[in-house]
Amino acid sequence: MEQFAHGLADFVRAHQTWAAPIVFVLAFGESLAFISLLIPAWGALVAIGALIGASGISFYPVWIAGGIGAALGDWVSYWFGYRYKEQVAQMWPLSRYPELLPRGEAFVRSWGVPSIFIGRFFGPLRASVPLAAGIFEMPYWSFQAANFVSALIWSAALLLFGDVIAKIMEWIWGVV
Repeated sequence: MEQFAHGLADFVRAHQTWAAPIVFVLAFGESLAFISLLIPAWGALVAIGALIGASGISFYPVWIAGGIGAALGDWVSYWFGYRYKEQVAQMWPLSRYPELLPRGEAFVRSWGVPSIFIGRFFGPLRASVPLAAGIFEMPYWSFQAANFVSALIWSAALLLFGDVIAKIMEWIWGVV
């Protein structure tokens, strides 16, 4: 995973116009049920965030691309859960992780709309909360409002975390 993140960061450093589309795809995959279980992309998002200050990539287009990608990934996951209900638990790869959906269901039922915000920031929940919200028919507009706001906050947090880490490394070791 680390090699993947560094390779992508090197590509973005050389081809800065691709930063926003790459972040969009990474955030979409990171937030899409099933895919996020197989390929966690948060490391690559943090690595690209480290390039923002160091290479002059504009923060806002990359941030918006990440937020929209993440929100669309959760939107698709919600729809998938809403459409296929309990059948989702028998599908691979969730069939290999039978504890994820019950945990997601309990979390959504306990916390309601705030579960969308909280789940966005915790890896295993990130994959199951939107599915559970769809399966258990959380009100659509409540889900979408929490989904888009939390996606923008999540995207900013990852990218800014990478930027701050890069600034600290540059300050301490002169490395970027």
